[in-house]
Amino acid sequence: MITRGEQMLALRKRRMAEAPPVLRGGFRPFFLGAALWGVLALSLWLCSLAGVFHLPTALEPVKWHRHEMLFGFVGAAVAGFLLTAIPNWTGRLPIAGKPLLALFVWWLCARAALLTSALVGLPLAATLDVGFFAVLTGVGTREVFAAKKSNFAIVAMALFFTLANAADYAGNVGVIPDVGWQAAIAVIIVLISIIGGRIIPSFTRNWMTIQGERARLPRQPGALDLLVIAATAICLLFWIAFPKNTLTGGMLILAAALQLIRLCRWGGTRTLNDPLVLIMHVGYLWIPVGLLLLGLSLAGFPINSSGGIHALTAGAMTTMILAVMTRATLGHTGRPLTASAGTVVLYICVTLAALIRVGASLGLGPYLAMLEISGVAWATSLVLFLIIYAPMLWHPRVEQEEA
Repeated sequence: MITRGEQMLALRKRRMAEAPPVLRGGFRPFFLGAALWGVLALSLWLCSLAGVFHLPTALEPVKWHRHEMLFGFVGAAVAGFLLTAIPNWTGRLPIAGKPLLALFVWWLCARAALLTSALVGLPLAATLDVGFFAVLTGVGTREVFAAKKSNFAIVAMALFFTLANAADYAGNVGVIPDVGWQAAIAVIIVLISIIGGRIIPSFTRNWMTIQGERARLPRQPGALDLLVIAATAICLLFWIAFPKNTLTGGMLILAAALQLIRLCRWGGTRTLNDPLVLIMHVGYLWIPVGLLLLGLSLAGFPINSSGGIHALTAGAMTTMILAVMTRATLGHTGRPLTASAGTVVLYICVTLAALIRVGASLGLGPYLAMLEISGVAWATSLVLFLIIYAPMLWHPRVEQEEA
């Protein structure tokens, strides 16, 4: 007698075989969507900022920009990562075919609804947007429970991200304080701390081993790592609850120091010859930088808090997203884990974009000009990703092409 589990396995195998290549893994449509929407959303906001046209959204342009960078661009990357990583953790086949297409179209409709929410209404946009992440969380929970695995921390972060999305809508209409965007930043930074603490030392150790190094190899997460993650989560909770408190500033500075110590233990300077690994260290470095700048601004120093916020968003989030998307695309499409010249330029562009954006917030030059230059560099990094990696995401694995 065929069990339900066997029936589901057969169904997923059939969907994988029948689906076009772009729907054979969550990373394919959602990494493409993240890059495309990142470029489009930023371009729309910069044009709105320059007075070229008025965005047809019910939100203020700055709040729309903030929401779409966090829940549109970052949200798509998170969806692609989770739908790809969970099968690796659970050993189950990935969501593919029509169910994956339905999820992607749902995310896309949420973006369109919020952009045109002045016409279609904010309630519809909120329902679609929050509903997408709720379903994504439900899918992740189902997969983890079905495989009887213990990766519930990651699923919990997806749930918190969903709640942050709902809180952002509620804050924008005055139902609660406007803290949803802060909660979203906190969730993603903690998620990077958890995932980064697993993959960065692992990839670094693998690289060192290939190079014949045996001394001082990075270790997997231990007690110090748990302390750093907990300290970061707690101080970010205080930032949400007490965003103007001097004590919160001191806690953020302490968390920054702990994060820097953690990063230094991974030996990033020894990976200079492997851009795919080095960029992860660079991306993670933005976390202590962002926490430090944010802490100093709250502790009374003459520093704009925007500098710390953009170090965490344009710096840590975007850099880590591109680092993961490039490496995952190469690995999951059967290609060598080697960064091309274009990929290196991509990494340089996103790093320059973050440096210039943070510099603008810190008053290190003409604000509007630096904002535009940063935006161009940021968008260029995503355009390069699309030029180099879209063909890989759209076509079958290399082994399938050769078969």
